[in-house]
Amino acid sequence: MELWFTEHHTPNVRFSIKVDRQLYSGRSEFQRIDIFDSKEFGRFLTLDGYMMLTEMDEFIYHEMITHVPMCVNPDAHDILVIGGGDGGTVRELLRYPTVRHIDLVEIDELVVEVCKKYLPQTAGCLGDPRVTIHYEDGLKYVRHAEDAYDLIIVDSTDPFGPGEGLFTKEFYGNCYKALREDGIMVNQHESPFYQQDAYAMQRAHKRIVDSFPISRVYQAHIPTYPSGHWLFGFAAKKRHPVKDVNWVRWNAIGLKTRYYNTQLHAGAFALPNYVEKMLRDVEPES
Repeated sequence: MELWFTEHHTPNVRFSIKVDRQLYSGRSEFQRIDIFDSKEFGRFLTLDGYMMLTEMDEFIYHEMITHVPMCVNPDAHDILVIGGGDGGTVRELLRYPTVRHIDLVEIDELVVEVCKKYLPQTAGCLGDPRVTIHYEDGLKYVRHAEDAYDLIIVDSTDPFGPGEGLFTKEFYGNCYKALREDGIMVNQHESPFYQQDAYAMQRAHKRIVDSFPISRVYQAHIPTYPSGHWLFGFAAKKRHPVKDVNWVRWNAIGLKTRYYNTQLHAGAFALPNYVEKMLRDVEPES
């Protein structure tokens, strides 16, 4: 008998991966957590039946959510990661010698424990002494932070269930307050392709634009995410994500990456016309 994992991308579209075996299945107070093993994508994590990462393509997501803001400000010392219990974003951040401390705020302790056991490729870094893990709601955590971080990365699940509060205007406003005077916030911004995802993307963009003076969107291709076309949000108090970058300086750091490079960084902010129109439709008129 063949075993397949299937995710519904829309009521009419399904994405399936043939599974060799299921390594873990459990339920926390927040969600169902599953780990599968497959020939094509290696091990992969799902939450409530939604794909979070696979061993084969996680590097694309984690490099793009991390190296874009770190290239804009390679001097970021104190960093807040909200969500990201799989550890991939923290892994990429720890490659920078300038990073002094990372607060990882993950609502679900079981996600971290399961990823440490079954996904060491991403979670093996979470014991680093520069990392402090807080098991609490990111929305509540950021309310009490002020002028504390150089960079905030919102590595959240989709905007429903445990991740819903991380897409609100209150949350983005509190992130602004928690950042230092030249701080940057980056978030996973959903996909623009399917109607329901596009609506969530527009809603998040509108709220970020209302909170930050600089707000841009960039893209990456992630095969296992709905449509494969995925967006990230870049918001900052002062720094433009392309005009205010010292490309030579980032390249001199000498990091070996599989997806990200500085030319791709600049090009990722050049969006298709249909996406640009969606963003303009929710931006205030200048």
